[in-house]
Amino acid sequence: MTVEEVLNDLKKKIKAQLPKDITISDVDFEGPELVIYTEEPRKFADDGDLIKGLAKELRKRLVVRPDPKVLAQPEEAITAIAKIVSAESGISNHFFDVDTGEVVIEAEKPGLVIGRHGETLREITKEIGWTPKVVRTPPMKSTTVNNIRQFMRANKEERKSLLKTIGRKIHRGVSSKDKWVRLTTLGACREVGRSCFLLSTPETRILIDCGVNVGGDDNGSPYLYVPEVHPISQIDAVVLTHAHLDHIGLVPLLYKYGFEGPVYCTPPTRDLMALLQLDYIDVAAREGKKSPYESVMIREVLKHTITLNYGDVTDIGPDMKLTFHNAGHILGSSVAHFHVGDGLYNIAFTGDFKYEKTRLFDPAINDFPRVETIVMEATYGGSRDMQPSRKDAERHLQEIAKETLENGGNLLIPTFAVGRSQEVMIVLEEAIRKGIIPEVPVYLDGMIYEATAIHTTHPEYLNNELRNQIFHKGMNPFLAKCFVQVDSKEKRQKILDDREPCIVLATSGMMNGGPVMEYLKAFGPEEKNKLVFVGYQAEGTLGRRIQKGWKEIPMHAAGGRTETVKINMNIDTVDGFSGHSDRMQLMEYIRKMRPRPEHVLTQHGDEKNCMDLASSIYRKFKVETRAPMNLETIRLA
Repeated sequence: MTVEEVLNDLKKKIKAQLPKDITISDVDFEGPELVIYTEEPRKFADDGDLIKGLAKELRKRLVVRPDPKVLAQPEEAITAIAKIVSAESGISNHFFDVDTGEVVIEAEKPGLVIGRHGETLREITKEIGWTPKVVRTPPMKSTTVNNIRQFMRANKEERKSLLKTIGRKIHRGVSSKDKWVRLTTLGACREVGRSCFLLSTPETRILIDCGVNVGGDDNGSPYLYVPEVHPISQIDAVVLTHAHLDHIGLVPLLYKYGFEGPVYCTPPTRDLMALLQLDYIDVAAREGKKSPYESVMIREVLKHTITLNYGDVTDIGPDMKLTFHNAGHILGSSVAHFHVGDGLYNIAFTGDFKYEKTRLFDPAINDFPRVETIVMEATYGGSRDMQPSRKDAERHLQEIAKETLENGGNLLIPTFAVGRSQEVMIVLEEAIRKGIIPEVPVYLDGMIYEATAIHTTHPEYLNNELRNQIFHKGMNPFLAKCFVQVDSKEKRQKILDDREPCIVLATSGMMNGGPVMEYLKAFGPEEKNKLVFVGYQAEGTLGRRIQKGWKEIPMHAAGGRTETVKINMNIDTVDGFSGHSDRMQLMEYIRKMRPRPEHVLTQHGDEKNCMDLASSIYRKFKVETRAPMNLETIRLA
């Protein structure tokens, strides 16, 4: 059956199910969704069971959208909304999504836009045609999010065409009688970095992550040249677990070499991915290195990105469904669960995950309807890789800060812009507010401020306590007066020249570039200063070398010269802030997993840790385990 025949059949079934007074103007596949266009969206909205019944009957993810004919022009819609909604609501922005027929209304008081029992929303829909969705105005404005929304709006026609093409490919008929599932390891096996896997069936090929090795130039890319991957144009989709560069750093390269399919991730992952990829090529340019792609390829990724919320079950191929679940690692990080065939096989990829509640997130999900194989990280999978509790880690950091500042020194904390920075910010703000450490400026250099703004744009991905603190108690730790954004070279130079006691959070977290190097050069020679690591330092990075005790560091200087910086400052490491699970949490994740998987594959750790974790899981739980090497192809079913 061709896609057109499938669509015609679906149209007949839909019309047969609808009441006579409801008409549809079009039915089409757009990405993973079957979209019903109607000039009477209110009639669908008034009967919530209608869509549920259709979706159950057709076994498709259904979306009802207003026919573009009934949509007011955005400028007219904004004027109409202003007349309907009280000015006290504090509407700050409108974002029109032509893909969905939704208008996202940002307001300081969302309740006044919604109205009693949603009556104001219904009045808005009746007046402008668009389906209103109300969100609270983010307390920090994100340039990245605004730019992405403007870019998507400017490219709405091209994106709609892409979604239709993708939809037809997803919903094509199953052509092969063979039934098998294979996994090919392309990176991150018995190593940390360049995460990449290929999940294959006779019908579908899905790439899970496509990262770069941030630890060095050697073996920097996944094995994308092997026969299993080629031709790249025939890969059906890319699924991203989260936005760190070792998982998303080379996604734009795929479009450079012929890939034209969709990228699936959560909304925060999309926004953070764009931020980090742009920074990646900027850092390469500043260091005189050749970037593997240009910014135009990042824009291509955005055009092809389809965002999914946690829990959404979505067709991504004729024989494959995808569901994202919270991984607790960074904002929007996901455990990706794949349901293959009509009950043939289920496999989950944890990505990086944290099986513990943190200041930002709830613990990673390990409860699935069904799973035969789980591919899990082993970053801290060694038998001795135990981290202190988060409370002990916070206390340790506060003690270090107090001692350093009272001695007149500066505290330098290399941090990843996403995740660790926000965790540390919350702890430092609380310590200053309670008088545990002196009231000094906490400078945020690099992408930390912008990454924090993206966190406040997606509050539904934060844990309940933090959301409640920000939106209901009026206490936003990220807006504390102690935090000072360093957004220019002049500001940075003034900090370096003044040498007043302060705390500096700067990227990059592994000290392989970024503004942290300027502070290291200035603070490094003085014994009263202190450098504190709060995140994982991969082999080959400058951070790991300093941890090991290097006292002289070669650094780039003006004119292409190399100068040696002496490291006399004190070095400390505060374990416990990591977004990765330690050995105990990794074992607990499997112990409490429901249902218990039949197979466990360990990756994203050095060889010793991957093998140690795999053998321990086997001994403890009698589950078949394996620590595969890169370039293996494993038949799962």
